[in-house]
Amino acid sequence: MTDQSTGTDAEETPDTEAKAAPGEEPAEKAAGASAEETAGASAEETAGASAVTPAEKPSEAPAEEAALLRRRRVRRRRIRIALAVPLLLVLPVLVALTALRVNYLGDPADGTYTRGKDAIWLGHAWVDGRKKDADVTALAARLKDTGIRDLYVHSGPLEHDGTLPESSYPNARWFIAAVHREMPQIRVQAWLGDVLASESPHGMRLERPKTRAAVVRSTREILATGFDGVHFDLEPLHSGDRNYLTLLDALHRVTAAQDAPLSVAAHQIDPVPGFHSFWGTTTGHPKWWSQKFFGEVARRVDQIAVMSYDTIQPLESTYGGYVAQQTSLALEVAPPTTDLLMGLPFYHENRFGHWNHAETVPAGVRGVRLGLSRTDADRANFGVALYVDFAAEEADWTAYREGWVR
Repeated sequence: MTDQSTGTDAEETPDTEAKAAPGEEPAEKAAGASAEETAGASAEETAGASAVTPAEKPSEAPAEEAALLRRRRVRRRRIRIALAVPLLLVLPVLVALTALRVNYLGDPADGTYTRGKDAIWLGHAWVDGRKKDADVTALAARLKDTGIRDLYVHSGPLEHDGTLPESSYPNARWFIAAVHREMPQIRVQAWLGDVLASESPHGMRLERPKTRAAVVRSTREILATGFDGVHFDLEPLHSGDRNYLTLLDALHRVTAAQDAPLSVAAHQIDPVPGFHSFWGTTTGHPKWWSQKFFGEVARRVDQIAVMSYDTIQPLESTYGGYVAQQTSLALEVAPPTTDLLMGLPFYHENRFGHWNHAETVPAGVRGVRLGLSRTDADRANFGVALYVDFAAEEADWTAYREGWVR
C-alpha cells in the first residue's frame, strides 16, 4: 500500500508550481502556501504515524493468539495421551481376564481325578527336632485315603557355594524311618533350595562349575541319609538358563544310579509367547519360563511340580482359567514318562501377586481338571502338589479331597 504522506507530495507539489506562474502571485503567498502545505503535510505525516501505531499492534495480536492456540493444542494432546496410555494398558488386561474367565467355563471330563501321584511340601520342623512321633501319626491320619505319594520335606537351604551342612537336617533319619513305618507307600524327598544371584549380587551362582559340583556332592550326601529322592527349588531361575540344565544332567546321573527320583519345582509357563521377556524388561523379574525351556527341564527330571500360585489373578474364575491354561501348556511339552504335578495354594496371604479370595483350592482343582480334560485326560503320570502343610486350613484339605480325590 502507498504511504499517505508520499502520495500528498507527489500529487500536490506540481499543482502548486503551475498556479504560481500565471497568476504572478507573491512569493510570500507561494511560500505561505508552501508552508501551509508543508505544515499540512507534516500534520498528515504525524497523523499517519499515529495511525500506523494502532495498525502495528493488531499485527502482534495474531502472534499471541497463535501461541495461545499452540499451547491449547499441546495441552489437549497431552490430555489425550494421558487418557490413552491407561486405556492401552488396561484394554489388554481386560481382554486377557475375559479370556481366562472363558477358559474356566465348561465341565471337566469324567475320570479326571487323582492318579495317586500327588505331593505336599512340608516345613523344616519335620527334620530339625520340633516334630515328634505323635505328629507323624497325625500326618499319617491326614494323608490316609488321599492321592499323596511324595513328601517334599524342607532340609536345606543350600549354602550359596552349593554345600549343605549335615546340621541342617539333624532329625532326618528319624523322620524317614517314622514315615516308612506309618506310611510305607509314601516316599520322603529332601527339599533343597537356595536364592540364585540372578537378580541381585547375593545368592548361588550356577555359572560357577565349583558351585554346581558342590550341589551334586550335597545330593549324594543327603541321599546317603536315607531320603527316597531329592526335590530342588532354586529361585529366581530365568528361562533359558543353560547352567541349570547342565546341573540337572549331573544330578540325574547321581539319582538314577541310586534309583531315586529327581524332582524340581518349576516356574509358570509364558501365558503368551515371550511374556517372560516383556515382564523381565518392565519389572526386572522375568517370572515365567518359555514353554520350550519348561520342556527341556521336564525331560531332564523324573518329576516336575509347577508352582501355579502367586499368579496376580484378581478373581477365582480368572485364577481357575489361568491354572487350566498352565496345565495345558505343561502337558503339551512334558514327556509322558515324567510325573507332572500342578501346585495348589494351601496358604493364605493378601499381597500383590497373590489374593487369598482369588487363589483358592476349589478354583485351582477345577482349573487342573479342565486343563487335563482338554489336553490329555488319560495322562497317568499326573497329579497335584499342595503348598504348604504348616499354612493349610481345614477348608483346603476338604476342597482337595472333595474336588480331586473323591
